[in-house]
Amino acid sequence: MPDSVYKIIELVGTSSESWDKAAARAVERASQTLRDLRVAEVTEQDLVIENGKVTAFRCKLKVSFKFEGT
Repeated sequence: MPDSVYKIIELVGTSSESWDKAAARAVERASQTLRDLRVAEVTEQDLVIENGKVTAFRCKLKVSFKFEGT
């Protein structure tokens, strides 16, 4: 296997349904513009609360992908 370098970025996904869907949404969106995604690590989860009710689930992720610099 040749030597490789990976870049890590942070993303925040949101969903009105669950943390799982928030994380999946972030990965799906990132995959539209980034190639060769490798690993996503959930680093934080929180909720948006409005008028005493949960209105959004948020997941912060670190996502790695193969770096293809010049």
